[in-house]
Amino acid sequence: MRTPATPDFFGRTREELQELFALEMPDVPKFRAGQVYRWLYARRAQSFAEMTDLPKALQAELKKRFKLPKLKLAHLSESSDGTRKFLFTLSDGLSIETVLIPSEMIDERGETKRKTLCVSTQVGCPLDCKFCATASLKLKRNLTTAEILLQVFEAERLTGETITNLVFMGMGEPMLNLEHVARAIRIMTDPETEILGKKRITVSTSGLPEAIREFTQMNLGVKLALSLHATTNELRSRLMPINRRYPLEEVLAAMEDYYQQSRIPVTYEYIVFHGLNDGPADAKRLAKITRRCPSKVNVIPFHPIDFTHPEGISAELAPAPKAEFERFLAMLRTEGVRVMVRTSSGVDIEAACGQLALAQEKPVELVLP
Repeated sequence: MRTPATPDFFGRTREELQELFALEMPDVPKFRAGQVYRWLYARRAQSFAEMTDLPKALQAELKKRFKLPKLKLAHLSESSDGTRKFLFTLSDGLSIETVLIPSEMIDERGETKRKTLCVSTQVGCPLDCKFCATASLKLKRNLTTAEILLQVFEAERLTGETITNLVFMGMGEPMLNLEHVARAIRIMTDPETEILGKKRITVSTSGLPEAIREFTQMNLGVKLALSLHATTNELRSRLMPINRRYPLEEVLAAMEDYYQQSRIPVTYEYIVFHGLNDGPADAKRLAKITRRCPSKVNVIPFHPIDFTHPEGISAELAPAPKAEFERFLAMLRTEGVRVMVRTSSGVDIEAACGQLALAQEKPVELVLP
C-alpha cells in the first residue's frame, strides 16, 4: 500500500507549499509561504499562533484550513549505554519505533560528538528478512513525509539533543516509500531549514535495483547503504527472500551506478552469523565486491530476536563468538577492505540493529516495484 501522492500541509517542500498557497489562498502575498515554511521546519512551530510575523488574520485562516500533525510518545526506553528508543503512536493508532544512538566518541566537554537518529519509513515491513524482528510485523502502511520528519523533531524536543546524523535504517524498506523518503530528505537538506547536511544522512536498502536507480536519478546527494549480509545468491536468498527476485548481480550493479552518478562511496552492511557467512571464502568474496567501486563495509554483530518467537532459519541464526568475529575482521583487513564495526548500542532495550518490533494487527499487501 502506498501513501497518497499529495502530502498534507506539513510535509511539503518549499515549492509545494508555495503552490498550495497560490491555489488555496491566491490573495495572500507569495512571500508568506516562505515564512510559513521556515516556521514549520527551521523553527519547529507546533501551532500557527507561534508564527508571530504572520498577520493574525492569516494565522486564523491557516488554523481553520489546515492541521499540524503530531506524534504521540507512547513509551521511551533508555539503555545503559545511553541509547534511547521511542515508541510513537501515529494519528491512526498504529505505532513505530525510532532510536537515538549516542556516539562512543567524547568531545572536550565530556559530551558525545555524534548523535545518530535511526528513523522508520514504514509501519512494519513486507520483505521478511530472516534476521530482522521487524519482519514479524509484516506491513501496515508507508509513513508520510510528515511522519518521517516528526521523528527527528520529536526526538530532539523530547531529549533536548541535537541530531548530528540520520540513518534510514529503522522499521521498513525506504526504497518502497521512496517518494516520501526523498521529500523528507529534500526538506531536511534545504539550506533554509538547517536541519542536516547531505553527508550526514544515510539511506539503507535491502536491494531493489529499479528503486535504487530511481533514487540515483533524484540526485539527493546522501549516502547509500546496502544490507548485504551474504556474498552468494544461495545464502542471501535464504536470509533475504527479496534476493530471489533481485539477485546480487543486479543489486550490486545498481549500487555501482549510484557511485558512478553521485561519486559518493557506498556502504555494504554485513551481519556476521556464526559458521554461516564468516569464513575465508566469504571474506575474499566480500573483498572482491568492495573493489568494484569505492566503498566500505559496516560489520555488525547479530542481535538475537528470540522475543519474536522465530522459526525456520531465523531460529537457527546465532552471533559469531568474539574470537570468530575478530578473525573475520582481520581477514577483511588483510584483503584491504575498509572496515567499520557497528556497536551493539541499545541491545538491552531491544533497540539494536534488527531488533525493532511491535505487536501489530492484520498486515496489508504491498506491490513491489
